[in-house]
Amino acid sequence: MVEVRARRTAAAAAALTMLGPAAACGLADAGETSVATKDRLVIGVNADQPGVGEREGDGPYKGFDIDVAKAIAGRLGVAGKNVAFKRVYSATREKMLQEGEVDLVVASYSVTPERKVKVAFAGPYYVAHQDVLVRASDAGKIRSIHDLKGRRLCKVRGSVSFPRIHDEQGVAALPVEEDGYSACLTDLVENRLDAVSTDDLILAGLAGKAAANGRKLTIVNASFTDEPYGVGIRRSDVDGCEAVNKAITGLYQDGTMPQLLKRWFGNTGLKLTTTVPQFEGCV
Repeated sequence: MVEVRARRTAAAAAALTMLGPAAACGLADAGETSVATKDRLVIGVNADQPGVGEREGDGPYKGFDIDVAKAIAGRLGVAGKNVAFKRVYSATREKMLQEGEVDLVVASYSVTPERKVKVAFAGPYYVAHQDVLVRASDAGKIRSIHDLKGRRLCKVRGSVSFPRIHDEQGVAALPVEEDGYSACLTDLVENRLDAVSTDDLILAGLAGKAAANGRKLTIVNASFTDEPYGVGIRRSDVDGCEAVNKAITGLYQDGTMPQLLKRWFGNTGLKLTTTVPQFEGCV
């Protein structure tokens, strides 16, 4: 990657000489804003999703998405202390990308047509599936999303999970609003709501954390959507998007991605996919 970056720098310098000062400024600006050429990256991640993206207190970020973010950055030629993480919420991801607070977002960020109007997506790096998490004692009562009618369902601000059940599927669940899924987990185990519905990787992490604290939760195993996890990137950064796609492909080809999936979710009982997903395209 260092050689590629050196060749790009040399080619850009030659182009600037030929095109003159006015054009040079524009090309220089474009090069500086692309994640394909940056020497430091700030990556937006979640901090409240056990197994996916979590941070306890002032400790390090950890989880599947964190490892994926580090691996992608490494393939872009950025590693170690030059990779910084910044917490994002479902409701802030687009704004933080648009305003340059983060260079990339790797945060269980499902690709949707509505989001693609505001930002671009590399990948997806994985395709999860929306399912339902309930208390084990309620597993016989809630077997599909249709059993959520009239029941209290967590609604994370900025997430598409609740609208997919309530609006798209027409299930009249009762919303309990929270900022993140750790709060949903607390509400579920303390009987302030009846179910949490979101991507199965997130649910598996929540169930695992509850089990470690002596609380038994059950995934209904009634998935009803595909949730392609994309790497959020500014819409103008086509070169960066293509570079990230190349990085993701490499992570599958060399076995890194299957290893990360096994590390974080191998004991959850989820059926994991270890082949490269079909990419969205960068234009």
